[in-house]
Amino acid sequence: MFEGYAFGATTTQSGEICFNTSMTGYQEVLTDPSYRGQIVTMTYPMIGNYGVNPLDNESDAIHVRGFVIEELCEIPSNWRSQKSLDQWLKDSDIPGIEGIDTRALTKRLRTAGAMRACLCTDGSLDAAGCVARAQETPPMAGSDFVQEKTTENGYQWDPESRESRKWTVVNAISDAPTEEGDDGERFFPLPEPKYHIVAYDFGIKRNILRSLRQHGFSVDVVNARTPAEEVLARNPDGVFLSNGPGDPAALEYVHSEIRKLIDKKPMFAICLGNQVLGHAFGGKTFKLKFGHRGGNQPVKDLRTGQVAITSQNHGFAVDADSLPSNVEVTHINLNDDTVEGLRHKDYPVFSVQYHPEAAPGPHDASYFFEEFAKLIDSTR
Repeated sequence: MFEGYAFGATTTQSGEICFNTSMTGYQEVLTDPSYRGQIVTMTYPMIGNYGVNPLDNESDAIHVRGFVIEELCEIPSNWRSQKSLDQWLKDSDIPGIEGIDTRALTKRLRTAGAMRACLCTDGSLDAAGCVARAQETPPMAGSDFVQEKTTENGYQWDPESRESRKWTVVNAISDAPTEEGDDGERFFPLPEPKYHIVAYDFGIKRNILRSLRQHGFSVDVVNARTPAEEVLARNPDGVFLSNGPGDPAALEYVHSEIRKLIDKKPMFAICLGNQVLGHAFGGKTFKLKFGHRGGNQPVKDLRTGQVAITSQNHGFAVDADSLPSNVEVTHINLNDDTVEGLRHKDYPVFSVQYHPEAAPGPHDASYFFEEFAKLIDSTR
């Protein structure tokens, strides 16, 4: 039990608690659909110091069930800020707690593993009641949160852009010509679409869609239950599998459709998409002890020996020993040797467990979008 000071909404929530080691990017964490069903604690001591602005959201809403931090900055200082973190959580009905020893909590999670938790800021439960509420919470294993977050209706991604859809807003530094908007954001010219792809939405992040469009992909986003036959009827140049929340083993209705596409179209998958692809290959996944979440995860490319620092958010991993002989493990996590990338030896299909589109960073792995484009070119 940890006692602290309430901020955000006055309510009670429960879910699996996990920790994120990023020093910045709390807004992107809170709006990442992959955190559905979880209470997140940040290991960096002060959170909220640059406030909140709508342009940095990775989706339309906050998806965590609760937020745990050591110290809340009550006076944000940033020219882009439109409201405080405290007010944003209040407006979104999400509870937060500050003033606890997040290092002690993180060490406990690293030792005992991820566990269910209850965050109470309304005084409705005592310590024993919170424990009972946590114990009654369904575990993450076996949970399907994709159905809650996938798009109900398919759509074509049309980015936030300037005249004639020729610009897209990004936060990265670039030497490309830019235009500055009224809010100070930098807009980069978009290339003409060269590839038409279909993206399965398991809880897709906006910066993935931005990155795909910036690399010349016209993206049709579809519901997670879209049949393979419907995807093929669109005659795309490739298929993309997105990130998302929950247990990949619970998504058999997805595995079966992706299995039908493996030998039909070039395919690229990220995060949950990597795990879905592992199942579609005939492999299995397992729950990690405490997951990989943060912007400083070291990954080794087994083909080149190169090491990249990556952004990650996942609590499950592909079991390398369960994969068939025609599937190669291309990348591993240097902290625990778990699978971070896959490639099919016979078909143009590959995936990574981490986030090459990471915002606010790092950007060591952004080249994967170019690799997808090259893969499509090689099959034409």
